Amino acid sequence: MDKFIHDEKNGLDYELIGDYYIPCLKAPESPKVGRFGMMYHDYLRKHKRVTYSGLMLSGKLKEHIEDIDHQAEDMYFQLVDRMKQTEDVTEQLKATNQLEWVRRMNSIRNRAEELVVSELILT
Repeated sequence: MDKFIHDEKNGLDYELIGDYYIPCLKAPESPKVGRFGMMYHDYLRKHKRVTYSGLMLSGKLKEHIEDIDHQAEDMYFQLVDRMKQTEDVTEQLKATNQLEWVRRMNSIRNRAEELVVSELILT
């Protein structure tokens, strides 16, 4: 008996283990995403079950989450840069008053994250 066989009907490969042929199945790769992609995945799974199931069954869930994560990261960094310029948070401030620079940067990052989450993640 052959160790591996391929079934043309369903396109699966089988491996002989003991007396039985077991399908060689691999779990789909998890998406390579950051924090916004994970937030979006969790939101879809918990609150938009129909959309989540449809994307998963069509095989487009990974692509969709990676796309949203990429858009969210771009939006986040653009917002942070614009807010830094608007609020005059510069390297000069960092050199002269580090605590004030940290306070302002934390505020900017938190507001930018809140905007990204409300505009892209929770839609």
